[in-house]
Amino acid sequence: MAVLLFHLRNVPEEEAEEVRRLLDEHGLDTFETRAGFWGLGVAAIWLRDPHELARARTLIDTYQQALGERVRREHDALAERGEAPTLGRRLARQPLRTLLLALLAAAVLALSLLPFLWLAG
Repeated sequence: MAVLLFHLRNVPEEEAEEVRRLLDEHGLDTFETRAGFWGLGVAAIWLRDPHELARARTLIDTYQQALGERVRREHDALAERGEAPTLGRRLARQPLRTLLLALLAAAVLALSLLPFLWLAG
């Protein structure tokens, strides 16, 4: 029976492709399922042979650890150059979007608290 090996939900396509390639290079027999149109299914990579699970998990864990280290190094390099993404830079890059999201948050907060304020008054 197949074993769930790697969830693909919220995984960048580049990372998913690297995992697929890694599993293929090591001769692991896998297949994929998609979440479907409504997102009700499981988007994942499945391992056909459950006896290979330990080896496959080791490969994926090693890959993810290396990926994490690489991303940290890239972020540190950006930070040293003063180019790392920060909240201030993101807000400055899209001021209209920031304003609209702040207004939306305020409206939701007001609508949530209004009934309680009426009861208290």
